[in-house]
Amino acid sequence: MAATIQAKRFYVLGMVQGVGFRFFAQRVAEQFGLAGYAKNLRDGRVEVYAIGTPEELRALRAELERGPRFASVTSVTEEGAEVLPHWEGGFSIERD
Repeated sequence: MAATIQAKRFYVLGMVQGVGFRFFAQRVAEQFGLAGYAKNLRDGRVEVYAIGTPEELRALRAELERGPRFASVTSVTEEGAEVLPHWEGGFSIERD
């Protein structure tokens, strides 16, 4: 039986811009086999949209809460999202 594929948007708050957070998110997502993107938001957060199984998405959230070495993550919020076929091909870093 195939695993259920779903999508989530994670919003990462803290010192997460200018510290390599999007590249960290991309590396982690690719390790877990997730598709989607990471981008900086104008309000200082990083948005991570990811498509994968519930287990993969949970693992990604745990890594986002930890963050890369120079980041300081205050909180990670998540919301369910539509699986957008445009993003299913891999994981990219987007510009706002």
